[in-house]
Amino acid sequence: MKLVVAIIKPFKLDDVREALAEVGVQGITVTEVKGFGRQKGHTELYRGAEYVVDFLPKIKLEIAVVDDQLERVIEAIQQSARTGKIGDGKIFVSQLDQVIRIRTGELDHDAL
Repeated sequence: MKLVVAIIKPFKLDDVREALAEVGVQGITVTEVKGFGRQKGHTELYRGAEYVVDFLPKIKLEIAVVDDQLERVIEAIQQSARTGKIGDGKIFVSQLDQVIRIRTGELDHDAL
């Protein structure tokens, strides 16, 4: 099993959610986060004063998947989140050692 963490632009959330549903993802955790990468933030004017916005709003998705679903999930995120501009985000994949469904006690694949 794998844990896929994706950081995407907020306005792409609905597109990504629909693409993931089409490839069979049944559950997603969504968190509003702030951060920056190569974008390095941007400068804004407020009441005539210029200030730097270092941290940009992003959406963090966490998706637990079985190994044979991984490539389809990655492709769905890439295709639906891509704008072609800087700041489209990143996808991180890590090993998931154990999953337990609290309500039933089911383990691993059955818990997903």
